[in-house]
Amino acid sequence: MSQVKTGQLMSLELLPLQVPEAVTESATVFSRQALVPQSLQTKLRLQPGEFSELVVRIKNHSNEPLQLQFSVAGDIPPDWWQLRTEGSILPGHHQMEAVVYFAIAADFFERPCSPEQLPLKLDYTGQLTVTAIAPRGDSQEHISPFQVLVRPSSLYLDFLPDIYRNVDFVGRFLKIFETTFEPAVDILEHQSAYLDPLTAPQAILPFLAHWVGWSFQGPLSLAQQRALIRYAMEIYRWRGTRRGLRFYLHLASGLPLDDHVADESQKSIGIHENFSRGHVLGHTVMGQSTILSGNIPYHFNVRLRPAVDYPLDETLLRSIIEQEKPAFCSYTLSIEPQ
Repeated sequence: MSQVKTGQLMSLELLPLQVPEAVTESATVFSRQALVPQSLQTKLRLQPGEFSELVVRIKNHSNEPLQLQFSVAGDIPPDWWQLRTEGSILPGHHQMEAVVYFAIAADFFERPCSPEQLPLKLDYTGQLTVTAIAPRGDSQEHISPFQVLVRPSSLYLDFLPDIYRNVDFVGRFLKIFETTFEPAVDILEHQSAYLDPLTAPQAILPFLAHWVGWSFQGPLSLAQQRALIRYAMEIYRWRGTRRGLRFYLHLASGLPLDDHVADESQKSIGIHENFSRGHVLGHTVMGQSTILSGNIPYHFNVRLRPAVDYPLDETLLRSIIEQEKPAFCSYTLSIEPQ
């Protein structure tokens, strides 16, 4: 923070919201820049991928309103910062704040550099100029220098004594090892997400499918493949049953299970069985519990009731039914849009 009072018109104060934790002069060893003058007391730390702010607090010491004009100069790239103010008129004996917002790309340190751009520049110098104009024509100009220091955040500094944390080069040196090892640490900390087909990276899905013995390769979307691999064991557990077939068709087609609907004919995925003991004397009533001719033993009907224009792959659905049904059963498939 730097505060300078100039004359009787105004005073100006710079407040960086993020300050370097370590001694920044040591950064010149890495960047081969000239030492920063001691007069530059305002230092703002800028981390790639994060926003930072430099608050400018201006106070009017006169009785008259002041017309303010702002400008920022220096070697800071113009696309890194943006100046915003509360207005250009500061009433007498009032205070106002302006903010200079800074932001750089998250891949600042990963971008390739040409030989002309080496060594990578990390320290930038700027100056904020505020000009105050009184109604009588009096004017006053105040120039406040500041520094913007691009520094990566390092978690490994938390494991060092304070004597090493106060050296700027140590943090940037440890960042090299952190960038190398931290992805492996993140994988171990979030291992459950890598082993869940719903959240695992796409490259791991073939391994997870092989792990559960899932070999079905149909015209399925990535989301459908994830769901089928995730619930493969449940499909195996109920294979050959009405529940297992309905659940498989639900995952592959996206139609609801409708477990709350008791009437099978009203479900989106209805499976009707025509199993009977046939004609047994003394136990069969003609027209009620028996059918003369046309009855197919061990036959069931699958009726799907999707919404109008709902996309269904009939070839895929028949492949699923053929795979899941008992070998001695036959079936019919009908699609009846609601």
